[in-house]
Amino acid sequence: MRTRVALISEHASPLAVLGSEDAGGQNVYVDEIARNLAKLGHRVDVFTRRDDASLREVVDWAPGVRVVNVEAGPARQISKDDIWPHMPRFRDEMCRFVAREGATYDVIHGNFWMSCWAALELREWCGAPVVQLFHALGVTKREHQGSADTSPADRIAVETRAARDADVVIAPCPNERDVLIDEYGVGEDRIAMAPLGVNLH
Repeated sequence: MRTRVALISEHASPLAVLGSEDAGGQNVYVDEIARNLAKLGHRVDVFTRRDDASLREVVDWAPGVRVVNVEAGPARQISKDDIWPHMPRFRDEMCRFVAREGATYDVIHGNFWMSCWAALELREWCGAPVVQLFHALGVTKREHQGSADTSPADRIAVETRAARDADVVIAPCPNERDVLIDEYGVGEDRIAMAPLGVNLH
């Protein structure tokens, strides 16, 4: 069955130059998932925050994959920890784009905690189920970084609600699965174990 996927990744765009600030593993994951879903015949729209004023709103990135650059905050690179105040506009502009396109999605795939918040907001509007991968959990980051953690103060509270409300949460390893259950209260029946792949090229 061919589906249409809304893949939300507010700070990690497939268009980013790898190695620049906040451009690494999550960008690769989003790019590879989008391309490989498209190779299976699905259509994928990747929603990411516009971080370069010269970028077109819609970039045809690969066969079956479009990158939608959403206006939210300054059109330049900013730290991912500074994006949270711009997420309400990200949601609004994303929903405006979907309405303007008349797009319908079969699944929404959120990446990172802010994207899960936006994915759940989009679910309210279009009814598609949300599959979420956090890439990093605030509780784990706080445990290891302590006072050096620069995440927004309400990250863990927002992340907890998002984790509990998503239809499926992907855990890439047993440790994260345990944290999702023990610290976030996610039901075991809503967690899918899916180890992250490696692109050797």
